[in-house]
Amino acid sequence: MHKWAFIFPGQGTQYIGMGKDFYDTFPIAREVFQEANEILQQNFSSIIFEGSSEILTLTKNSQIAIYLVSIAILRTLQTQIPLFKPAICGGLSLGEYTALVASEKMNFSDCLKLVQLRAESMHEACRENNGKMQVVLGLTEELVAEALQEISSKSGSIWIANINCPGQIVIAGTIKNLTIAAEYLKQKGAKRIVDLEVAGAFHSGLMQSAKKKLFDKIENATICESKICFTMNVPGAIVDSIAMIKQYLLEQVTSPVRWQQSILTMQDFGLQAYLEIGPGKTLSGMNKRIGVQVPTFHIEKVADLDGLVRQWESLCRS
Repeated sequence: MHKWAFIFPGQGTQYIGMGKDFYDTFPIAREVFQEANEILQQNFSSIIFEGSSEILTLTKNSQIAIYLVSIAILRTLQTQIPLFKPAICGGLSLGEYTALVASEKMNFSDCLKLVQLRAESMHEACRENNGKMQVVLGLTEELVAEALQEISSKSGSIWIANINCPGQIVIAGTIKNLTIAAEYLKQKGAKRIVDLEVAGAFHSGLMQSAKKKLFDKIENATICESKICFTMNVPGAIVDSIAMIKQYLLEQVTSPVRWQQSILTMQDFGLQAYLEIGPGKTLSGMNKRIGVQVPTFHIEKVADLDGLVRQWESLCRS
């Protein structure tokens, strides 16, 4: 039995035209966008294929767009290789919602409505708070945590938002506090501090208003049990309990994303390979830096799908 992990990207990977070749080539992919247009009551696919980068990058649009493109590619893959099912799924931040659908724990339309509320709530929280995110390169989580604790005691709250891979920690806070933190972390030995192209301080205390708005929707969401395992960002572990899935979806809005730990959890699952599904190759790059012992494949374009079909057929013959 071939055991694969399907992993899904988060916000920041969006670009105009993503998924268009799947839309043009496969009816099943077109159906995803058409169904979404009806649910969202707008021609959302035009934002993805023909809009401006500025509009697409808005939090209220980019989260929905990445979710739709990833699902369109996933559904196409499922029709091209019906027997190709994941043993385990996970996603980075927003990608966790795509992974919910891929692991057969939530249906597409219900999850889209949840993603829409998340996107709009986080968009509003960004407008309420003048925050952003930065990647700290070259320091351990422990050193970054110690430094942020010292800064918080003097200047105000600042948080670790993502533990992506060795030497790559994302921090979040107000612009003022991040400016102070950047100088301090460089003194501590950080190689570089890089601004992230996102509109706010996600996975931090500045997202409390978004968390409150999501509470009822997540509590009342229909989530099912399935045979496909599901890793979650907050614990960095496999979560089976429906009640805990809901709790961690809510906590994720203001808590650190433990992506490195999630990947290591999957690695212990005895996998043959990882498959990144969606725009960009961010997660593939992180897997390399984490040092996973099995290959990571990627599907973003129709040409990637063709290559994956050949790879799957080769595996089946072996």
